[in-house]
Amino acid sequence: MPRVEVLTELPALGEDDVLAVPVGSGSALPAWVTGPDAPVDAGLLAGALADTGNTGGPGNVTNLPVPGRRPRSVVAVGVGDATLPDLRGYVATAVRRAQTLAEHGARRLVLPLDDAAAPAGAEEVRLAVEAALLAGYRFRETSTPHPPRLQTVTVVAADGADPAVTAAARAGEVTGQAVAWARDLVNTPSNTKDPAWLAAQAVERLAGLPHVEVTVLGPEELRAGGFGGVLAVGGGSASPPRVVVASHRPPGAGPGHVVLVGKGITFDTGGISIKPTAGMREMKTDMAGGAAVLAAVDAAARLGLPVAVTAVVPAAENAVSGSAYRPADVVRHVGGRTTEVLNTDAEGRMVLADGLAWGRLELGATVLVDVATLTGAMKVALGTRTAGLYATTDGLADALRTAAGHAGEPVWRMPLAEEHADLLESTVADANNAPGNPGGTTAALFLRPFAGDLPWAHLDVAGPARAGSDDAEVVKGGTGFGARILLRWLEAGAPVDSSSVLDR
Repeated sequence: MPRVEVLTELPALGEDDVLAVPVGSGSALPAWVTGPDAPVDAGLLAGALADTGNTGGPGNVTNLPVPGRRPRSVVAVGVGDATLPDLRGYVATAVRRAQTLAEHGARRLVLPLDDAAAPAGAEEVRLAVEAALLAGYRFRETSTPHPPRLQTVTVVAADGADPAVTAAARAGEVTGQAVAWARDLVNTPSNTKDPAWLAAQAVERLAGLPHVEVTVLGPEELRAGGFGGVLAVGGGSASPPRVVVASHRPPGAGPGHVVLVGKGITFDTGGISIKPTAGMREMKTDMAGGAAVLAAVDAAARLGLPVAVTAVVPAAENAVSGSAYRPADVVRHVGGRTTEVLNTDAEGRMVLADGLAWGRLELGATVLVDVATLTGAMKVALGTRTAGLYATTDGLADALRTAAGHAGEPVWRMPLAEEHADLLESTVADANNAPGNPGGTTAALFLRPFAGDLPWAHLDVAGPARAGSDDAEVVKGGTGFGARILLRWLEAGAPVDSSSVLDR
């Protein structure tokens, strides 16, 4: 990943530099382009914009080599009305262009944020730093050397020396690096990524952070703790399951304790209810919820947030063998609740149930949020860019929606409709694990009892956890979706009451 720095004015530009220019609606150019000391001829740039039809609309791009090569090239990107989504697109487009030029000698992208309308503030700088780190993210395992990459992104904002802007830049850097780590975890192939590997990665990254403790529960501890769902799902694999518990408990934290539970299925064959081949090809990403909650704790600790938060990641490989769990099995979860297995491919809810109950009964949670690539039904309902949000309280739902808006990770609240609860009935257990459609809602209803009376929210990220193509700072592959939502919510103090939700 490139190094990101923030300056208050344009640096001297050389032949290793790519200069980005934000173009507003109507081809409006920022003042620093039209002034006497402009680094590029305004007339030349205006002509290039006209010739390429770049009127400043979001998505408009003009690439312009510069005579004398100081800078070597300009990329002019439409920012429209300079909304935050427009700004993300501007930064991401400029970063990708600069990464291409880095393969031919460019080393630095100079990225001014102040546009023709107003100087950039703290939120814009934070967003730009995040997007600069994430838009250039790539995961490769090739036999040939990787092409040269961009070394530096220089964000230029007139108010860059303001303490609030400096703090925002730091938050953006920490967030971008945490999300990139989550993407690495998600993208790692499953012949490397088994439950033990995932646990080791969490220990390696998190255990040395201030006020962070990481515990890994192995098979013996899971049996002693009653993790019947995790043991059942992981029972068919040669790689035994784990549960990762990563807690950030700073001295100044209040009495509340946020517990984040993330689905950690390191590969999902479907088990005995086996998936077709096409359905398995993306299943290395089935632990994206676990990656998101670990990344949120990572960032919270690095930012020193005064919030007690714990990530619980039940990690298992859902495999097919003689020891795999079967349809018609009855599984007993943490706390004693039982589930009749109707479909072994409904495994995510089986492990989340244990994680939620453990957080409530053993960790002293005061609020629970789980994140999971849980149902194909959610992709049908909301597509591949929006997560489904279920919550037992309006305050918690509103707080997470507000956080999602700031994070640029869209969510849509879905109904916990009681009329479908009877679909979970079982004659031999407390519930069955495959109650049918509406699939996203019945999955949420299955999980709800394990949260007890605590405020609880469920993020079904089956769509946006993985991307088929680049879009703004999202890149093809694992996206790390959910980590930024959780972090923004934690930064706001993890509110659960409507009266404490601040649209900051």
